[in-house]
Amino acid sequence: MDSLFDLRGKVALVTGSSRGIGRSIALRLAQHGARVVVSSRKAEACEKVAAEIRSNGGEAMVVPCNISDKAQLQALVDATQQAWGRIDVLVCNAAVNPYFGPSRDIPDDAFDKIMQCNIKSNHWLCNMVAPGMAERGEGGAIIIISSIGGLIGSSLLGAYGISKAADMALARNLAVEWGQAQIRANCIAPGLIKTDFARALWENPDIAKRATQGYALKRIGDPDEIAGAAVFLASRAGSFTTGQTLVIDGGGMINMQSV
Repeated sequence: MDSLFDLRGKVALVTGSSRGIGRSIALRLAQHGARVVVSSRKAEACEKVAAEIRSNGGEAMVVPCNISDKAQLQALVDATQQAWGRIDVLVCNAAVNPYFGPSRDIPDDAFDKIMQCNIKSNHWLCNMVAPGMAERGEGGAIIIISSIGGLIGSSLLGAYGISKAADMALARNLAVEWGQAQIRANCIAPGLIKTDFARALWENPDIAKRATQGYALKRIGDPDEIAGAAVFLASRAGSFTTGQTLVIDGGGMINMQSV
């Protein structure tokens, strides 16, 4: 019996995949058989991930890209199509958060950067990839890495949370617009994960303890614990799942102690 999680023959494009959650997703998609496009701003960092995939018997290529630049996003899609002829799985993982503090005080340029990179770039990229998926007639999977910050208010991460809530809405709308072509679009909303992106929240043990005291599991997560969900959503195992936001937060959102 073929595995529900078999991705052999699939091509997966993962943005922000040189480190953290994106890296783990790229590695695990490759482990399950996908050919993976590793992409972030710095080619050298991407090459390290691609080399790791190849050393484990997988296939990977590197296409550097600044997600805030529409032309670079189109070049990323075009390079993938030219090399491998298709994109079956798109993971929009790259995101920014240049401001930490009350949203009432956020400078306009920081707010604009968050919205540009975390929402508009995902909108652009998804709509660059989806038509090709539809044309092949084999469906496809779009996965947007959101955050539990899109489900709650915050006195320090308000603008970031707004962008992540918008990503959830983007996935729902993509699911409706492209569903007839069997293209599925979903979000993953991680809680606190041990990545460089969230370093300020976990490298200090006292801060980490306070941040996770409302989590049912009483710990921060690992990037691999997000990658497993991405494999599910990318594969036949998730073939009837679309328009959803999968919360993976160690039980933070369901625990009354976190309120």
